[in-house]
Amino acid sequence: MRSKVFWISLYLLMDVALATELIPNLTHGGEKSKICAACHNTDGNSVVPAWPKIAGQPERYLIEQLKEYRKGDKGSRFNPVMYGIIQALSDQDIVDLAGYFSSQKPTPGTAKAEAVLLGEKIYRGGNPKTGVPACGSSCHGAKGEGNVPAGFPSLQGQQSDYIIEQLKAFKSGVRANDPNAIMRDIAKRMTEEEIQAVGHYVSGLH
Repeated sequence: MRSKVFWISLYLLMDVALATELIPNLTHGGEKSKICAACHNTDGNSVVPAWPKIAGQPERYLIEQLKEYRKGDKGSRFNPVMYGIIQALSDQDIVDLAGYFSSQKPTPGTAKAEAVLLGEKIYRGGNPKTGVPACGSSCHGAKGEGNVPAGFPSLQGQQSDYIIEQLKAFKSGVRANDPNAIMRDIAKRMTEEEIQAVGHYVSGLH
């Protein structure tokens, strides 16, 4: 698994120029953010558990996700609500929005006390018996800060319901836009209890 993460990271770093060809205009991004405000707030800090906080996420990650959403049912992350909102956005619009939300400060979250023990165990140590790697050391950082150069998302303070939903989507294959199926391989090895615990645990990281 560590070797797989290394090669994915290397691939993403080599390809970074393709995602950052256009220069983000943060002023324009702030203006365009109005179309996102109903769900994510103008600063990217959603207060609805099912909708993710996008403030402070790596610019590269946001660009990649928005482009996947824009593909509609031809892409590997179809969401009819997101598609309806961003289908007409240009590449520059996407870069501007990504730059703007990436520059915003994320708000902290809280972890359910009953999820901390198992959540921390899986996040920091994985589950060697089932081949689940440690989330922090593998991709997302000790504090859930993510990996900006590689484009791996920040998890700290993220809405727990959203994290749980995404892990389940990876596990079932409904979401399939992870490089080399890395998240699908991990999620399918996780139990429902582990998914719930990790989802709640990362919400309290900061």
